[in-house]
Amino acid sequence: MRVGAATLFVLALAIGIAQGQPTQSAGEPAVGDGSTVRLEYTLTDDAGKVLDSNRGRDPLTYTQGQQQIIPGLEKALAGMRAGEEKAVTVAPEEGYGPIDPAAQTEVPKEAIPPDALTVGTQLVARSPSGETRLVRVKEIKDGTVVIDLNHPLAGMILHFAVKVLKVEPPLPK
Repeated sequence: MRVGAATLFVLALAIGIAQGQPTQSAGEPAVGDGSTVRLEYTLTDDAGKVLDSNRGRDPLTYTQGQQQIIPGLEKALAGMRAGEEKAVTVAPEEGYGPIDPAAQTEVPKEAIPPDALTVGTQLVARSPSGETRLVRVKEIKDGTVVIDLNHPLAGMILHFAVKVLKVEPPLPK
């Protein structure tokens, strides 16, 4: 029996559907350097606790290759196309880094709002240049407060469930 190209395409399409694979056409742009990507994600920890999600909200939009998202996730998204979904596990080294025990500082107790003087409270700190970052109250002493400067997700293995919603190829230069 002779099989034509159309029959092979239908067969491949049926196999992809049966295996739960996306059925995007090869003509759809893939995530590559300079692409504008819109995606939906849910981030969980090792115990399965949801840490963050944008499902049902505006998509996360970033430019591939511009270091706007953590390196491990950016690498995993390369080559994906609109409609594709993937589970991605990111080690601390490719996420927010390992915990740095030296990344702490003591500040005068008066520098912390009174309602934030509880171990574990997250605060937003501003550098002299205006940059902001999340910090946590680690310890409260008599006249000072020890602040942990590590990112709250540092040292964690991160689990992402991602779905690429749209990929716009880079603009010609």
